[in-house]
Amino acid sequence: MKACLQKGLSFQRSVQVDEERCIGFMGKEGMVYATPRMVSDVEYACRDFLLEHLGPGEDSVGTHVSIDHLAATPLGLEVEIQVQVAEVDRRKVVFGFSVKDKIEEVGRGTHVRFVVETARTRERLAAKRAKAGLR
Repeated sequence: MKACLQKGLSFQRSVQVDEERCIGFMGKEGMVYATPRMVSDVEYACRDFLLEHLGPGEDSVGTHVSIDHLAATPLGLEVEIQVQVAEVDRRKVVFGFSVKDKIEEVGRGTHVRFVVETARTRERLAAKRAKAGLR
């Protein structure tokens, strides 16, 4: 992890709310941004931001998300995801985030990621697969 990763740094990304990001169980007129997809979009925004601050052979994994989904965003609108580093504690990075469409804030919360060494993570996963009898 590079020394440039510090509390207060921020990043933002816009995402189009397309059909893949929507619930479908209320029909076409009820298609809105699904909470699990919001979580995924936030996680990827945080990971992509972190990659700019990591060294070779490092990546990050999500370990916790706390989210309030505050309002519905209809299919076709764009949302802006804003993330800010709230804490850096060794390999633990805590983000605060907000998700807004052009009308209102639609989500907010926190997300925790841990910086990992990719090779060691793969080794641990291979050992677990072997222990479980998987290839």
